[in-house]
Amino acid sequence: MPTISATAKPQLSFWQIWNMSFGFLGIQFGFALQNANTSRIFSTLGAEPDNLALFWSAAPITGLIVQPIIGFYSDRTWHPTWGRRRPYFALGAILASIGLCIMPNAWALWMAVGTLWIMDASINIGMEPFRAFVGDMLPPSQRTTGFAMQSFFIGIGAIVASFLPYIFTNWLNVSNTAPDGEIPDSVKYSFYLGAFMLFTAVMWTVFTTKEYPPESTHQNLRNREKRKIENEEGTKSLLSKVGMFLVIVGTILIWVINYMELEKELYVLGGGLLIFGMVHLLAVLYIRQGRSYLGMVHMVKDLNSMPKTMVDLAYVQFFSWFALFSMWIYTTPAVTSYIYGATGTSTTAYNQGADWVSVLFGIYNGIAAIAALFLPILAKYTSRRVTHFIALMCGGIGLISIYFIKDPDLLLVSMVGVGIAWASILSIPYAMLSGSLPAEKMGYYMGVFNFFIVIPQIMAATVLGFLLNKVFDGQTIYVLVFGGACMIIGALLSLRVRSSEEVVIKN
Repeated sequence: MPTISATAKPQLSFWQIWNMSFGFLGIQFGFALQNANTSRIFSTLGAEPDNLALFWSAAPITGLIVQPIIGFYSDRTWHPTWGRRRPYFALGAILASIGLCIMPNAWALWMAVGTLWIMDASINIGMEPFRAFVGDMLPPSQRTTGFAMQSFFIGIGAIVASFLPYIFTNWLNVSNTAPDGEIPDSVKYSFYLGAFMLFTAVMWTVFTTKEYPPESTHQNLRNREKRKIENEEGTKSLLSKVGMFLVIVGTILIWVINYMELEKELYVLGGGLLIFGMVHLLAVLYIRQGRSYLGMVHMVKDLNSMPKTMVDLAYVQFFSWFALFSMWIYTTPAVTSYIYGATGTSTTAYNQGADWVSVLFGIYNGIAAIAALFLPILAKYTSRRVTHFIALMCGGIGLISIYFIKDPDLLLVSMVGVGIAWASILSIPYAMLSGSLPAEKMGYYMGVFNFFIVIPQIMAATVLGFLLNKVFDGQTIYVLVFGGACMIIGALLSLRVRSSEEVVIKN
C-alpha cells in the first residue's frame, strides 16, 4: 500500500469502516462485563459499599499509565505485515481474555482487585490504538462516521454483554445465587463467553484491515527525537515549575488528609499528584544530563504543549466521566437499596436488583448503538459541540430522574437519556480532537486524552466514598443525582469548545 498523506487519504467504504471498527465490539464485551459486575463481585467477596470506589480506582490508575505509553510507542511502531496499531490490538486481546476468565474465579477480595488491575491494563493496551486508528485511516470528513461506528459496536457489545447474566439465569436456567463469598455460575459463564467474544472480534479487525505505511513525518520522528529538544532552557523552566507545583500540592494534600483524618481513599489523589510532579522533575534532570532524546522526556514535554482544542475538551471530559464513574460504581447499591429495599448481598431482592442493573446497563448501551447512527447526521446540520451539548443534557437528566422513580421498569426511561449521552461521549470529543492533532503524534495524544477520562475517575474513586459518608449520609442514590448534575455542567462547557474543523461535516 503506498504512502498516503493525511490530507489525501481516500474515502473508505462502509464495510471497510465496519471491519476496522469491529474490534470494539469485543473490547466492549470486556468493559461492559467489568462495569456491570465488578461491584457485585467485590461485594460478594466482602467489600463494604464505602470502599467500592477505592477498589475501583485500580482501573483508572492503570489507564492513566498504560494509554499514553502505548500511544507513544504505537506511533513509532511499523511492521510490513502487522502495521502500526494492530500488534497492540492483538496483545491486548490475548491478555484481556485471560483476565476475564480469572476474574469471576477470584476467591478473595484482594485477588479480585488485582485481577481488575491486570484486566483493565490489558483492555487499555488493545483499546487505545483504536482511537488513533481512525485518525490514521480516515480523511477528516469521515472521522465523525468512524468514531460513531466505534460507538455503534460499543453499544452492541455492551448490551449483549450486560444481558449475559440475565440470559444465563432466565433463559438457560443457570444458577444466579451461590453461597456467601462465591460468585454465581451465571456471572462466571458470562465472563467466559465475554473472553471468547473479545478475542474473536479484535482479531477480526487485525486480519481484515491493512494500515497505510508511515508518512514521511512518521518516518523522521525517531531521528528528530534523537536530537536535543529545541529551546531546552524554556522547556526546563516550564517543566520545573509544573513539577514543583504538583509536588507541593500533592504533599500538602497528603498532610491535610493525615492531619484531619479524612477518608483514606483521598491518599490516591494526593499520591498521584506527588508522583506526577516527580516525573516532571525527573524529565528536567534528564534534559540537564543531555538525555532529552528519551521517550519519557518527549512524553512530558508534549503533555505540556497540548493543542487548545484538547485543553477545552478536558473540562468537558472531566465532568462527563465523573458522572459516568459515579453511575458505574453506585447504580447497583443505589437501585438494590433505594428501589428494591435489599438489605444484604445474599438476599433474593439484592440479586434481582443486581440483575436488573445489568439489564439497564445493556439498555443504555443499546440506545447508544442506535443513537450513534444519528449523531453524524445531527452534527452535520448543527455542529459537533451542539450535538455533544444536547446528548450530555439528556444524560444528566436521565441520571437525576432515578431519584424520582420507585417502579424498576421506569428506570428504562432514565437509561434512554444515559444511552444518548454515552454514544456522544464515545465519539464526538474524539472527532473534534482528531483534526487538531499532529498526525505523527496521534497515538500519544489520544493516550494523553485518556487522562481526562482517568483523572475524573480517580477523583470519583477518591472522593465519592467521602461524600457518601460525610455529605449523603450513606444514601447511594444521592451519588447518582450528583453525577447527573456533573454531566449537565459538562454539557454547558461543551459549548465553549472550538475545534479546528468548525465546518459543515459531510460524511
